[in-house]
Amino acid sequence: MHAFDDAGIGVTAIDIPMPGAVFFGANNPRSGFMGGAFLAQAAIAEWGDDQVNQGYLVVGELPQSGAIPAMRTGGQVAGFLAVPEGFPEDHVIKIDSKNTLQESLTQMNIVIGRIPEGVPIMGLAINDPSVTGMLRATAQAGRADMSLFVGMGADEIETIAAEERFIASVGYFPERYGNYLLPIALMQLAGVEVPLAVLVNHAMVTKKNICDYYDTVECGKGPSFAYKFPQQAFLAHLESLRSDPELEGYENLIPSE
Repeated sequence: MHAFDDAGIGVTAIDIPMPGAVFFGANNPRSGFMGGAFLAQAAIAEWGDDQVNQGYLVVGELPQSGAIPAMRTGGQVAGFLAVPEGFPEDHVIKIDSKNTLQESLTQMNIVIGRIPEGVPIMGLAINDPSVTGMLRATAQAGRADMSLFVGMGADEIETIAAEERFIASVGYFPERYGNYLLPIALMQLAGVEVPLAVLVNHAMVTKKNICDYYDTVECGKGPSFAYKFPQQAFLAHLESLRSDPELEGYENLIPSE
């Protein structure tokens, strides 16, 4: 960045913010909140409020990656808790996924013994491979029928299409990043003011609409409920992020709505 700044060359930083650069990447708070709220609504449609509140939410985090990606998993938890009334916060179990299927499987195998038999197991994670590992561990324990999982990234499309309990994932669509990055570069070259942060437009990818995004898989049966994004709860979550001292200096990565 020092070299580019000295040469007067504009920089767009992808996913990892750098001082003086335009940031382009995930809308971490919103994408996480979307996935968490979707999972909670799906769980209530499957089991009802009372049984969901007896269940456990397992979240595959990546703590070593710092405060920016943590907005994603933090959003997942906040989005989930915004839906069921009275879900016990001590029923939220966080594991270090290491961003991999194998480590998530290992960690899920460890924690699943803490979850009573016969109650719902609901899972979220920082990416699809981590969710897949958690799902595999649940199936190996013979508890798949009482589980639901929502991913992050929508890049494990065959798994989403094939696995009954992997019900959805939040799409990031990195193959389309060029549609954002080229206009940003052209604006910079033309001397047009560019926002400090340009965030991805995310979408919920389900079995019903997956073929609309990826033509290599067939669409399947859709969710049994009408998904509704809890906007007011999300705005309250954004306010809490703005007061988080760990995010000082990164306020431009927190969306306004």
